Amino acid sequence: MMNGKNVLKTLSACLLFAAPVAGLQAQEKNLSEQMAATVMTIWKDSLIMDFANPKPVKWAYDEGVILEGIDGLWRRTANGEYFKYMQKSMDLFISPEGEIRRYKQEDYNIDNVKNGKTLLTLYKVTGQAKYFKAATTLWNQLKNQPRTKEGGFWHKKIYPYQMWLDGLYMGSPFYTEYAALTHQDEAFDDIVNQFVYMERHARDAKTGLLYHGWDESKAQKWADPKKGTSPHFWARAMGWYGMALVDVLDFFPEQHPRRKELIAILNRMATAIKAYQDPKTGLWYDILDLGGKKENYLEASASSMFVCTIRKGIRKGYLSEAYLSVANKGYEGIKKEFIEKGQQAGQVNLKGTVSVSGLGGKPYRDGSFAYYMSEKVITNDPKGVGAFLLAANEMEAAAMAKPGLGKTVMLDSYFNNEHKKDQSGKMIPYHYKWEERGNNGISMWGGQFEKAGFNLSTLYQAPTAANLKKAAVYIIVDPDTEKETPEPQFIGAAHRKAIVDWVKAGGVLVIMANDTGNAELTHLNELVKNFDVQFNYNSKGRVVSNKFEMGKVEVPVANPLFKSAREPNIKEYSSLNVAKAAKPVLKDKDGDVVMAVSKFGKGSVFLIGDPWLYNEYVDGRKLPAEYDNFQAGGELIQWISSQIPAKTK
Repeated sequence: MMNGKNVLKTLSACLLFAAPVAGLQAQEKNLSEQMAATVMTIWKDSLIMDFANPKPVKWAYDEGVILEGIDGLWRRTANGEYFKYMQKSMDLFISPEGEIRRYKQEDYNIDNVKNGKTLLTLYKVTGQAKYFKAATTLWNQLKNQPRTKEGGFWHKKIYPYQMWLDGLYMGSPFYTEYAALTHQDEAFDDIVNQFVYMERHARDAKTGLLYHGWDESKAQKWADPKKGTSPHFWARAMGWYGMALVDVLDFFPEQHPRRKELIAILNRMATAIKAYQDPKTGLWYDILDLGGKKENYLEASASSMFVCTIRKGIRKGYLSEAYLSVANKGYEGIKKEFIEKGQQAGQVNLKGTVSVSGLGGKPYRDGSFAYYMSEKVITNDPKGVGAFLLAANEMEAAAMAKPGLGKTVMLDSYFNNEHKKDQSGKMIPYHYKWEERGNNGISMWGGQFEKAGFNLSTLYQAPTAANLKKAAVYIIVDPDTEKETPEPQFIGAAHRKAIVDWVKAGGVLVIMANDTGNAELTHLNELVKNFDVQFNYNSKGRVVSNKFEMGKVEVPVANPLFKSAREPNIKEYSSLNVAKAAKPVLKDKDGDVVMAVSKFGKGSVFLIGDPWLYNEYVDGRKLPAEYDNFQAGGELIQWISSQIPAKTK
């Protein structure tokens, strides 16, 4: 019988023959980027696991785990190469008509639903219908998935009456996000029930840990004849379960009465995980409660999943900060025990992931300790690599400076109030919205605010003294004209007074207008004249036929706002006139003011005649890498943070 500590080096050996990845070879990068470089080198097009005997790749959940890690890295760095990799990886399977190659719905394998999360990301970013159609195919699988008597999803058709912890991660996060996107609110009770059923049947009251699987029929050899549970607490199964909880909560309605049940389940799980963390290494054993057994071993994928779950739970406010030491010690243990340098500069490998563990099947897996110890432990297994990317994204983001910690940045959606029909035919707000991941959204900039510690908020009502009081920062982007909205809300006298008084008391106002004809400047100028600024009725920096250099604005050395960003791209903007208290921050080649700041009372104002930080111009998919709008957006956030009066920080 093979001991679990035997390590198969096949995958890491492939690095010897791999070509470097374009665009990812600069100076020493953080671990997430080095791990991603390894991924994009050894798996250029798909997850080939056996390079000696390559076979046609399957539609498999492993890839979805990696791609979610890549997505998080893309959003954190705005490196367009990451998005291209995600899209290329899925396009291998998705036909132009939206059919999923090498997928069989009739298998009713819940593992096959996992990649739907990446399909939804691609749909939201690109708007291409083929991704939504493919995602709908997976939704339809869930609607018809066989269930236990009380309603829990079977893990697979070939595993009747069985719920596995793994299945909660494979199905529920996609189930939740698709339901939220398509306004199918009736699904949310069912989503909560999946976790309730799993905990009810698989949780051990003494340890708080959950068994790998539960057989409703109690017919399986591995099933306890009374409880139906499998014999052991497999670490990765609980890791999947934990990540499922925090991912589901991303899209589960804030006001839903059963949201608190999910958070309670997460807290019970976190309590158990903390209790079984190895005190010496900070890691977790493959069989969680048997760390003292000689054959047992510390396992990389589960440890990464627990770190990801706990750190994300803390970030989102679901878990107490008392768990910080658990995440920090776990991550340090992962770096020490499992990370090694790759065969190429700028790459790392992840050791110590068990390749697979299951129940039943052929040959039959009896769920015994000896069975779990017999499975191979390998280097650069995609499940472990993906989990590590997710954990590293959380830990590296947590390590970033948090100058806006606990403060709220409020985005106007009253003066900028455009609507459109979504794929379900429902009218939704769009254009420069936090949650909007397509070209016209500002989700990337919103992510930068969050990583700086800010809470995001949207104001759908007119600004008043009462609602502005909740914000440290208030952003107005591109106020509507009559051609954009049938009944635009213009900035009136009462609005001006509320905003001016709020700034005077210490608020930080950010105004990003547009060029003349694309923003309502007349009423906006009535507001900003209080700060000694006026938007000119012009349009500068026009870019023709993707000649991006036409929109380049050079930042001089020793700029008071931008310390490192040197070449932002700002197209079709209205220039500014400044006087008295207002000061120019950036001028174009003609000497006209592009950006300005103004000090007013205890507060500050930043102004520009363009919504220049929307996704199309910061996410790395369109704008050439020489332009640093993303970096400039981050530096603007640093300036905004510095302007918040100390007593409110």
